[in-house]
Amino acid sequence: MFVSGSFQSLCVFLAIFVGIYLGRFETIRWLSEHLITPFLFLMLLGIFLNIPIGEISRAYRGGRFFLLSLAVNFLATPAVAYLLGLFFLREEPALWIGFLMLLVTPCTDWYLVFTAMAGGNLPLSLSILPVNFLLQVALLPVYLELFFAEEGSVDMWSILRGIVIVILIPLLLTQILRRTGLAGKLSLLEKGQTLFLALAITAMFASQGEAIKANPLLFLKMLPPLFFFFLFAFLSGMLLGRLFLKSYRDTASLTFTLMARNSPIALAIALTAFEDEPLVALALVIGPLIELPVLFITARGLLFLRRLGL
Repeated sequence: MFVSGSFQSLCVFLAIFVGIYLGRFETIRWLSEHLITPFLFLMLLGIFLNIPIGEISRAYRGGRFFLLSLAVNFLATPAVAYLLGLFFLREEPALWIGFLMLLVTPCTDWYLVFTAMAGGNLPLSLSILPVNFLLQVALLPVYLELFFAEEGSVDMWSILRGIVIVILIPLLLTQILRRTGLAGKLSLLEKGQTLFLALAITAMFASQGEAIKANPLLFLKMLPPLFFFFLFAFLSGMLLGRLFLKSYRDTASLTFTLMARNSPIALAIALTAFEDEPLVALALVIGPLIELPVLFITARGLLFLRRLGL
């Protein structure tokens, strides 16, 4: 169902450099602009084939886990993301928008890898997946309108257009494929999510490489706000888990549900909604390069704390 987080991170990293190199050639640079959306469409078809939308009612059985996850992910995290961006990224509004888009979209795939690695409650983590997906798609335009409307940095029609093209259409298509019994014949799409993501990132960097090369210090600008977000999410998961869930397995699941972000979904929307602002998409590419090592360290750290009986 999901690809190793470290492998996905490596693919993303290589795709960036391949894209920047290919962007030197004018024909490839022009062609790449027209390939981004098709690659993202194929990637998202594979992702949506794995999201059990029909089992959304299972999340409610999680009780406290369900309520804690939703409260932090969709109430506290957007506020924290906005404040961190205000403090660290105010001079780079495009990065700020990308940073917020990353943080308000909880992960729907690789967080399961790290939950399993840390010995968390995998069925409980899986139960929240459909709810997280539907809410992030529905609320992302709301957050962008709420936080950035006055600055004029966000065209809401472009956001809605991006959601329709790369989210709603493939989502509806996958539901049709399921009902007609054809979904099982598309295993290549399910297994090729990382490949299509890498191809989309390669195309994006090939088409926008010049803007990115002109801003070589963006990675360093993203480090401080991401560090403080992961610290906030980790401490929230551990504290709330200890107070309300009691079990180590459930606490580990909550921690990764709060820490892991859904960069492929947010990136797909950004690439279609902010075609003239490559730095928005760049923030969403930088995110997992920092996030995945943090999640790996967190998984090992939780196991260490468990052995100590803490």
